[in-house]
Amino acid sequence: MRSLGSIPRAPSLPVIGAMAHYLRDPLSFLRSAAARGDIVDLRLPRIGSVLLSNPADIEEVLVGSNKSFVKDAFVRDLRRALGDGLLTSEGEMWRRQRRLMQPAFYRDRLQTYAAQMVASAGRAASNLRPGEVHDMHERLMRLALEVVTKTLFSSDVGDDAPAVGAAVDALMDHFTNPLVALVPNFHRLPVPSNRRFREGMQRLDTIIYRILAQRRADGDKDRGDLLSMLLSARDQDGARMSDPQLRDEVLTLFLAGHETTANTLAWTLFLLSGNPEVDARLGSEIRSVVGGRVPELADLPRLAYVEHVITEALRLYPPAWAIAREAIEPVEIGGVRFPEGTPLWMSQWVVHRDPRHFVEPDAFRPDRWADGLAKRLPKFAYFPFGGGPRLCIGNAFAMMEATLVLATLAQRYRFEVAPGARVVPFPAITLRPRYGLAMRVLARWAGKGA
Repeated sequence: MRSLGSIPRAPSLPVIGAMAHYLRDPLSFLRSAAARGDIVDLRLPRIGSVLLSNPADIEEVLVGSNKSFVKDAFVRDLRRALGDGLLTSEGEMWRRQRRLMQPAFYRDRLQTYAAQMVASAGRAASNLRPGEVHDMHERLMRLALEVVTKTLFSSDVGDDAPAVGAAVDALMDHFTNPLVALVPNFHRLPVPSNRRFREGMQRLDTIIYRILAQRRADGDKDRGDLLSMLLSARDQDGARMSDPQLRDEVLTLFLAGHETTANTLAWTLFLLSGNPEVDARLGSEIRSVVGGRVPELADLPRLAYVEHVITEALRLYPPAWAIAREAIEPVEIGGVRFPEGTPLWMSQWVVHRDPRHFVEPDAFRPDRWADGLAKRLPKFAYFPFGGGPRLCIGNAFAMMEATLVLATLAQRYRFEVAPGARVVPFPAITLRPRYGLAMRVLARWAGKGA
């Protein structure tokens, strides 16, 4: 068994370690660090993290020894925004909330969401015209926000959509500011970024508490959504969830449920733009399966290539580009003994592009998934939704939404990156396009899409 001090280290400087390289380009830093070995000391002052890149080691952390770990300090800090929702809670509280929420994502419930997903995508498509240039990331954020509010909460943010978008941007900016992690109590300082964050959270709370008040006024009517379940849920002593408890869960799904899907779809359109042969095959499958009618849930098994396109986009541009766990006791992973308090990072961006698992790892090749690759891969060579007990509760919801929305949009249109547009991955809480995604809308078929 090796000690922590014996593992390879990322190149570093005195005092600041590798922080300068990490802050300059986190994604390239992680890939270059992983090239030194499957277990690498990242040399990040105050953070002190170790990067794991072997799927077997990642499985041991997330599954085999999951009880020896909790979410890392970054996620714990997210409690300032998300409270004790499903993403940030631990222990018995997390298990209780997971049990309460899981039925909302069972297959019978998912079936009721499909029509709303397609309806929302259809409205979004109707607001596009061939020849126009739009920031498709922003458009997809609005679309995904409508889907999550209508399917999970039977509500509509309507005119509040711009305010929600601004609040999400403020939240992302706040938690990706390196000073928040490096300077103790930086979030308490009276600086503009902190003020924007607080104002954004106040706007989100106003919207969510309004939704809760409206639903409380409706009584116990089951609308078939997650919020109905949470409103009617009772503890062992018969007590209902308080509004602050409901707020934490609603806000977590409100944000995670649209941010990640919008990013997935945005990166999918970006990849299709640079791969016209893939885009043409995608369009042909949609035309063959769906024709001119509205896509339906029953079409999903026959939209195999659409699913492969999304699966490959999730490989190359995973919304969750890295996850981390912190050891709460001494633990052995990959033959290395880690002391209590060690943060272990596992990066989807790194592992998904590992040539040991994927031929031409940086190439967009949806066909790689057509012959059962997913079953042949090591279990955690591909993990866009995490894994183990903390596997994303909405993974099936997200894949269904991405497939149906892409089929609805691509049924009518193609999208090309606009000339001069800068498309750069920005590893915030999720992986976003840093400067948006300016794209030109084109008709899918001659004479169609107007």
